[in-house]
Amino acid sequence: MRSRWAAALAGVAAGAVTLAVAEVGAALVMRGGLGTGTASPLVAVAGAFIDRTPAWLKDFAIQTFGTNDKLALFVGMGIVLTGVCALIGLVGGPTKPLSEDGEGQRNHYEKVELGLFAAVGVVGVLAVADRPDFSWPDALPTVVGTLVGLWVLDRLWRRLAPATAAAPAPMGPGAASRRSVLLWGGALTAVGALGILAGRALSRAGEVVEAARTRIGRIRVADPVTVPAGATQGVAGQTSYLTPNETFYRIDTAVTVPQVDPETWRLRVTGMVDREIELTFQDLLDAELVEALVTLTCVSNYVGGDLAGNAVWTGLPVREVLARAGVREGADMVLSRSVDGFTAGTPLEAMTDDRNALLAVAQNGEPLLAEHGFPVRVVVPGLYGYVSATKWVTELKVTRFDQDEGYWTPRGWSALGPVKTASRIDVPRPGEPVAAGEVVIAGVAWAQHRGIDKVEVRIGDGDWQEATLAEEPTIDSWRQWMLTWPAEPGEYAVSVRATDGTGEVQTQERAMPAPDGATGWHTIDVRVEG
Repeated sequence: MRSRWAAALAGVAAGAVTLAVAEVGAALVMRGGLGTGTASPLVAVAGAFIDRTPAWLKDFAIQTFGTNDKLALFVGMGIVLTGVCALIGLVGGPTKPLSEDGEGQRNHYEKVELGLFAAVGVVGVLAVADRPDFSWPDALPTVVGTLVGLWVLDRLWRRLAPATAAAPAPMGPGAASRRSVLLWGGALTAVGALGILAGRALSRAGEVVEAARTRIGRIRVADPVTVPAGATQGVAGQTSYLTPNETFYRIDTAVTVPQVDPETWRLRVTGMVDREIELTFQDLLDAELVEALVTLTCVSNYVGGDLAGNAVWTGLPVREVLARAGVREGADMVLSRSVDGFTAGTPLEAMTDDRNALLAVAQNGEPLLAEHGFPVRVVVPGLYGYVSATKWVTELKVTRFDQDEGYWTPRGWSALGPVKTASRIDVPRPGEPVAAGEVVIAGVAWAQHRGIDKVEVRIGDGDWQEATLAEEPTIDSWRQWMLTWPAEPGEYAVSVRATDGTGEVQTQERAMPAPDGATGWHTIDVRVEG
């Protein structure tokens, strides 16, 4: 039994060393400017998985893990890879003792399992080669890591060979070999894990981004947005009108947060234009920037979910940039592209009308955080993020829907993503009992670029009661609401619905997020205690 544990640990140790060498090598390749794509096999495999994720699985992952979906993916990958390496080590260890010359009799199955270990490395290389902007130096760390891992696995298996000879003494050479493999395997696994962490730390250019953000400082505009005091109702537990940058939701396809140096960042405007143009980050800072209050919403947000946030965004209107390039007749879509290869297809009309679609450089007055798209992202009111809110944007391609499509469209999501009217109950919290008497029910409602005209609350089977609305500084952001309820002891189902600025009442019909956004009334159970 101990031989089996030692053999499995040999495989795990070899896998850990492989990844450690590959991750440290990937960091050195990227820091040395040798690679142009994704050199990390961990990031590449995770990215390839996300690229092939169907709508239902994306929906499930976000519902289950929320903004921790990337962490869950890495944990899952770690568990699977550990299991695969352990299995290779377990079934591939030598079953015959080595001969005195040190070469010994190589077990056929051992050779096969070494080949399987090498195949795992090949999968990593192929994943790296499949990432955007691949160049051959990107593959070197994974190749070198796999070769080192094969050597480690072979050496540990050699140490196990005497332990598999017929009937070794309990404390004889076999037991010593097992102890040796357990010690070396454990040590190499620990070193490998530390190496993986070191590689991930080295690969981050966060210091460049943070230094740039500090240098830029607070971004001011000639006509700043002022949020009126009446936009906030001040109910404890109610969603704040402005969402702090640090707690703003993050849903995207980037496995790790891109760290983009604003000095080298460029935005290209291409496609159906009279003239292609290229902008630098300084070009944007030197332009006449504007501010806009906009609520962003993820299409994967469930009824009552928290994948929505409101902020003051600062940037240059996209319509001004497109006007410089000169949009040709017949175009109806702008395909925005991210540094990580993500694309979003946005209706041209939404980019050029008066809704202030922005090339945003700041959020709530501060330069964008890296996880929210630093140095530049797209913000378009009235559309779900998957068709508009491209982070780390590097290209705007003017095109047509019948010629191009965004990242999520071929994966089962709708090509157009207008935000649906939604409302949410923030207080009372579901499952938390409340005392009888006056109970405040409060929350937020949104229908970006249409606004909210009315919010109604229903308690049990009673009539709909109109809630008190906070001020609405703009139809592009959410609106707070509240209702005071003289509650008596009992169990109640409390529902909310909103009416948008066009007079359309939020539908009761329940629909899942895929393919174009969830619908239904948010309903919670409330227990009132006497």
